[in-house]
Amino acid sequence: MITSPAFAGKRWGVLGLARTGRAVAAALAASGGEVWAWDDGEAARAAYDGALVDLNTAELSGLAGIVVSPGVPHSAPIFAAAARHGVPVIGDIELFAMVLPPARIVGITGTNGKSTTTALLHHLCVTAGIPAAMGGNIGLPIMAQEPLAAGGVWVLELSSYQLEITHSLACDVVILTNITPDHLERHGNMAAYAGAKARLFSMQQDGSTAIVGTAAQTAFDVQGGRGQTVLIEDVALPSAQSEWPALKGAHNLENARAAIAAARALGIADDVVARGLASYQALAHRMEPVGEKCGLLWVNDSKATNPDSTAPALTAYPRLHWIAGGRPKLDAAGKADLSAILPHLGQVVGAYLIGEAAPQFAEQLQGRLPVTRSGTLGQAIADVLGAAKPGEVVLFSPAAASFDQFKDFEDRGAAFRAAVAAL
Repeated sequence: MITSPAFAGKRWGVLGLARTGRAVAAALAASGGEVWAWDDGEAARAAYDGALVDLNTAELSGLAGIVVSPGVPHSAPIFAAAARHGVPVIGDIELFAMVLPPARIVGITGTNGKSTTTALLHHLCVTAGIPAAMGGNIGLPIMAQEPLAAGGVWVLELSSYQLEITHSLACDVVILTNITPDHLERHGNMAAYAGAKARLFSMQQDGSTAIVGTAAQTAFDVQGGRGQTVLIEDVALPSAQSEWPALKGAHNLENARAAIAAARALGIADDVVARGLASYQALAHRMEPVGEKCGLLWVNDSKATNPDSTAPALTAYPRLHWIAGGRPKLDAAGKADLSAILPHLGQVVGAYLIGEAAPQFAEQLQGRLPVTRSGTLGQAIADVLGAAKPGEVVLFSPAAASFDQFKDFEDRGAAFRAAVAAL
């Protein structure tokens, strides 16, 4: 884990005791800090073996800081209470930034594509023989990881939730994959959401690199004159996309361009980048081929939780059957908006709709392609088997959240993978 004498002899609050909170508490305690930990959930408190102090009612003035889990909204009482006592409220990324070991940092944010870009860049670093670790919103909690040797690279996927409570993470390279409306129930409006992403650029120092898409660049002043700005669309390829088996589709071409630009900024040669692109393996639940059964290729894209993420996936294969639905992301009018998807249906043979989104999705798709309201994932797979022809592709790219029928997108993707394995 990451420890530091800077944490020693101080009292720290930790609010939220899921994986991130437990990792923070362990790192602070191992550094010689005193930890007051709390979670409003009884089960999380019962699973924690350290000192429990209800931070909602405790005297906070003696704390060096309160580390909150990213899921804790700014409307939570702890923020106002901490402000009254002059106690900073931060996240685990800020805690990491406070004691950053001697290594370079790449921060990656955006609405879609950040996980793939993060994993791909990490793979390119490893391919080049550079000590590297990935964390943030992916993999192990950052404070649970082992420090990197000098010259290593931290590749961090960073969500808007994490960036809201990060103040001093100066990244050598920042990537903004794209930005479209998302998490507006948390941020309130698009300006606040974009502003949370923009924090990553405002923390950069002179000589750093910003890598950003043209459309995203217009959302705010990306670089502020601190260093080089690279447009994702302008990045030249070291090899053809056809040579990258795990990076199909226009969206993965954008992800790859971003990772290529970052690799070059880190000094990785193009021949090494090309080798890494060819050997990269897709992340679970992100355009993940899970097998060929019944003459069909089955692809798990459960991570696609909004229409903007699903849209490019629909162009990745020549003839596909699309399973979609779940809990829809709603616009300001309370509607599920598929406008990002509608121009990309030319290769879709049929849509099979599940979950709460099925009625609204069906209304927008009717007349454009055959639509089956399957209801459940199991029924959708059965409906596909009754319609698909050998050689076609079944794409599970929900364009909606998972919480109506599954615990999370990983649970949903695992259910799809298991159903395909059972065929």
